[in-house]
Amino acid sequence: IARYAKGINLENALLWEIKRFYPQEYELGKYAITQIKERLKVELPEDEAGFIALHFVNAEYDTTINDTFAMTNMIQGILELVKQEMGIEFDEESLHYERFVTHLKFLAQRLYRHELLKDEEIEFAKLMENKYPREYECSKHIAEYIEKEYGGQISGEEIMFLAIHIKRVCMTD
Repeated sequence: IARYAKGINLENALLWEIKRFYPQEYELGKYAITQIKERLKVELPEDEAGFIALHFVNAEYDTTINDTFAMTNMIQGILELVKQEMGIEFDEESLHYERFVTHLKFLAQRLYRHELLKDEEIEFAKLMENKYPREYECSKHIAEYIEKEYGGQISGEEIMFLAIHIKRVCMTD
């Protein structure tokens, strides 16, 4: 509101991703914008709904705004990598896509909290690697991307779960 009064209008570069990855939080941000308009007669732009949504995400995941931006960029980067490597377009309305994005959110959260899954299902991971080699290879490339861009290393178990989600998100009904 203070920025608005000073004529400062910040563009939210992650607005599209926020809407897509955090739809409930974004709806709360829109609700807040509506309440501000009704009660204070201040009409804030949609970008502010996205910024408000990020505050809910920060509270939800116990992260800072910088971590949330980085996690959102990481998720977007992983989705782009999967699209390119698997040669697909996502059905963003599908349950498999929604579950994949949810898995990526929790993976990013585990990375930032240093609470990654341990390698407990080695046999199952080998089975996945043999049965779905393309998806497993893609998940290994995701691990390399995370290490290169964010300095985090993920376990073989995390790679296996990524492969499962990649297989599902690539399935057509």
